Amino acid sequence: MAGKYYEELEVGHVIHHDVRRTVTDWDNMQFSTMTMNPAAIHIDHEYCKTTEFGRPLVNSVFTLGLVVGLSVGETTLGTTVGNLGWEEVRFPKPVFAGDTIRAETEVLAKRESKSRPTQGIVTFLHRGLNQRDEVVCECKRLALMMKRPA
Repeated sequence: MAGKYYEELEVGHVIHHDVRRTVTDWDNMQFSTMTMNPAAIHIDHEYCKTTEFGRPLVNSVFTLGLVVGLSVGETTLGTTVGNLGWEEVRFPKPVFAGDTIRAETEVLAKRESKSRPTQGIVTFLHRGLNQRDEVVCECKRLALMMKRPA
């Protein structure tokens, strides 16, 4: 099992995920189109030349998904029952095509489920950083996690 069971996750532990990914213009265009987001700031290069950024911004929902996705293999792969919610999602710096994103995850809190004795709730802080070590995304995620089988 690649993911960690509830008992294996310790509050305060930080995981620096090894897998990184360089974002492409195609990623941004495809994701924005697939999710029906026609905002010019994501898909119109000519328009973006007139903005303060001078080029398209990567869709923030793509960035969030990428950062969490980079964490899955070492946290919740095969051991999560489901996501319970997202809190305090922030994007302090923009992401552009060509940026390479890496992720780190901190276990902020955990508690046993009151209604599901074989599961527990873990609060993760996922942080995405670019190649300059600037934080580009941060979010808290509550996950319902399996306990180790008896």
